[in-house]
Order: sequence, then structure tokens, then C-alpha cells
Amino acid sequence: MLYHCSRESQDEVLPFEWYKKAFPTITKLTHQLKNVDLIDGKLVNINDDSIVIDDRIADKMHTLKSLVSMFIGSPWVQQNLKENVEAISANTKFKPVVSFSKLREREPMIVNSLTKISNFLSVSAQQRKLVRSAICPQVTQHRIWTGALEEILNGLKSEMDSLYYEYSGKGSNMGQQIISSCLKFLAHTGISDHECTSWMQLGSHNSVNSQSSGTWEEVLEMFNDLIRCLESEKGLLYHAAKLEVMKEGFSQIKDVLVDKAIGYKEARHQESLVQKKLSKTLGYSSRCLFALLLYYLYGHVRDIEVDLCGGIYGGEGGARFCLCMGRILTSDEEKMVKSGLKQLDRALGLFKFIWETAGMQGVLELQGHLWCVGAKDRILTHRGTLFFVHGIFDKK
Repeated sequence: MLYHCSRESQDEVLPFEWYKKAFPTITKLTHQLKNVDLIDGKLVNINDDSIVIDDRIADKMHTLKSLVSMFIGSPWVQQNLKENVEAISANTKFKPVVSFSKLREREPMIVNSLTKISNFLSVSAQQRKLVRSAICPQVTQHRIWTGALEEILNGLKSEMDSLYYEYSGKGSNMGQQIISSCLKFLAHTGISDHECTSWMQLGSHNSVNSQSSGTWEEVLEMFNDLIRCLESEKGLLYHAAKLEVMKEGFSQIKDVLVDKAIGYKEARHQESLVQKKLSKTLGYSSRCLFALLLYYLYGHVRDIEVDLCGGIYGGEGGARFCLCMGRILTSDEEKMVKSGLKQLDRALGLFKFIWETAGMQGVLELQGHLWCVGAKDRILTHRGTLFFVHGIFDKK
């Protein structure tokens, strides 16, 4: 009863004894997990950005966030939330929304697909077609495609280097060799200077260098080998999953030639073929398309975790709406708050991007909420978005 609550209870208030027993546990777990956060599917120590691999810590983090999400629904926390939000935002132009009172608003969400975002925003089938037609020409550009691949590979290489002593077996060594080969291949793709003119990059009159030509199917085969090497590496499964995601794109362009020993116009034609094939074949529900969108917007392909999914609330006359989402933190220190704020900002920004691209009616305002035991209630502003920091306290 302390760690779990039946979803059948929906929005019913739990017995007062439950909250009294839960709060000391929440406080204890917060201290044990201080400055540790769940980012990109893995636990990270915010102080030094080191990765924490410990199943017990992972279980404690899950327990903490589950308990806090239930505790936020208590009557006195909701009352304090209402009073504090109204008090610290009295001078804002948009009336703040007090949310998270319902169980479904306090459920976690991993933002990992366009379909999930559109379902949340109630984007119609016709509007989804508009979104796809608008974003595909942008996110399937050759530089976005290769940039996303390099970001995944470099991130994987960095993580494997940092975890060398844990992952120093034959599979890991082979994996690093494959990553190096993939990065070398990508270095030979596309045009190094997109502003250069045709006379600046002339085709070779000599025989084609085998190392400078090939097809995208070669990288697809290397990705398959890399995935097999990482199957037993539990701590690196997040990256392995992203390799799987990008395979969908490879399968669409595997016959496209990659050749650096050609002129500028021919090279641009190769890049154009990659963009056209990806744009034509990647559907709205494609995980690969979503990964490319993330890289296009934020420069990485990492999924975004939201601890409290919140909801959309209508304003006066239905012309303005507010999207609220929340994160649960394990400390009130500046670096921790900043990290949680940035993650929440990315999630909120992504939802607003789809809202506006789909041509949804009304203006969508954004609101972020950060929760931590003992934190001082305050308001922060980041790129025009309001973020409320809430302290979690036991009933006096």
C-alpha cells in the first residue's frame, strides 16, 4: 500500500494514514538519490554527468517518483499548489492553471513518437498529414540525416569509453571498431562546404577510390553488426534501441550511392536522393522520422521523460489554452533544477511545435512544474515559458 496505489481508485483521495507513512519514505529516498536523475533512459549524477548503473538505485528512483506523484494529489498539497501558483504569478499576463489533481494528470510519459504527441493534443488525421508534409522536407535533409547518425554513434562511443571497465569484453572491443568504421564512412558522405560552387569540387579523372565510394547499405550492415555486439551490454541498450530506429531510414536509401570522387553537382544529386527517398517513405508513425525531428529541433535524438504528463486546459473563450507538464527532482540545487527545467522545456516545446504546425485553433501557452522535497516555492522563466518550483511538505 505504501509503494503502490490501484489505478482503479482513479481520483479518489487516499486515507490520511497513507500520506503520513509515505512522506518519511519520500524524504529518505530524496536524500539517498540526491542529484541523481533519469535522463535518456539512464540514471545520471547531475554533479559530474556520470552514469549510474545500479538496479537498486533504479528501483528507488521508480519508487520515489511513484510516491511523489501520488502525494501531489493529497488535498493539502493541492491547496498549497493553488495558493502558491496564484501568489507568485499574480503579475503574469496569462492566468496560471492549477493542475495535477487527477490521477491521469500525474502519470509519467516518455515522449518518443509523433503519434503519442498527436493523440495527446487530439490532432486529427487530416492535420497529421499537414504536419508530415511540413516537417519531412526539413528533417530529411542530408545534413540532418548524417548529423543524427553521428550524434548516436558519438554518444555511444563516449558512453562505452566512460564504462570501459564494465564493458571491456570482446563484444565491446568489436563494437568500438564498428563505430569507428561507421564514423569514417559518414565522414566521406556529402559535401564538406555546402556553399562551395561546382568549380571548387571537380570530379576525379582517376579510377574511383574504393574507400570513397559505396552505398548506404554498407552502413546498414555495420549497424546490424553493432546491434548484435551490444545485445548483452545491458547498460547500453538505450543506444542499441536508437540504432534499431535508424535502420528504417537505411532500408529506404540502401541503394543510394555514396561517392566523394565525383563533382559537386553529382554529390548534390546523391544528397537530394537521400532526402527525397526518406521524405517519401517515412510515415507519420515512423520512429526514425521522430528521431530526425528531435535532432532537427534540439541537436540530439534522445527521448524525453516527463514525470507528470499534466494536460491541456482551456482559457477564456477557447482562444487560449495552457499545456502543463511536470518533473520530479531529487534536490533543489541550481544544477539539478536547471537540468530538470531544460528537459521539461524540450518536451513542452515539442508539443507546441506540433500544435502550431498542425494548425490547431487557439494559442497554446506553456507551463512547467518542478517538484522537490523542501524546495522553496518560486517561479522561473526560460525562453518565455513559466516554470514553477514547488516544495513538497508534510501536512503540519
